[in-house]
Amino acid sequence: MISMIKEFRIRTTKSREVVDITNRVSECIKGVKEGICMVYVPHATAGLIINEFEPNIASDFVAFFEKLVPKAGWKHNVIDDNAEAHLKSGLVGPHALMPVSEGRLVLGTWQRIILCDFDGPRDRRVVVMVR
Repeated sequence: MISMIKEFRIRTTKSREVVDITNRVSECIKGVKEGICMVYVPHATAGLIINEFEPNIASDFVAFFEKLVPKAGWKHNVIDDNAEAHLKSGLVGPHALMPVSEGRLVLGTWQRIILCDFDGPRDRRVVVMVR
């Protein structure tokens, strides 16, 4: 079975931001007919979700995460003042997994792969593995 790993970077511009990376991931799987695609962000303050992506839901996700895990009296904040970013990342998780069929990612009609940056702006690395 053939495996391949590719990488790309996304530069976020806000402290809390969600970015649709579906097209970039699709570019990484070109040439693969069938398989499983794993997308992974090797960061402690970022995560990935699969969901609908349009401007209103994008801002809703940011607001939701802020309400769910507010910047508060977290113990880690005495070290580098970003405990809530770590907690959000832990809830969301660093990876997404989906099938590849007939050379395309198998996603629902409105589903997109979304990078969630909880501690930006930063240069985020995205790893795509297909097997």
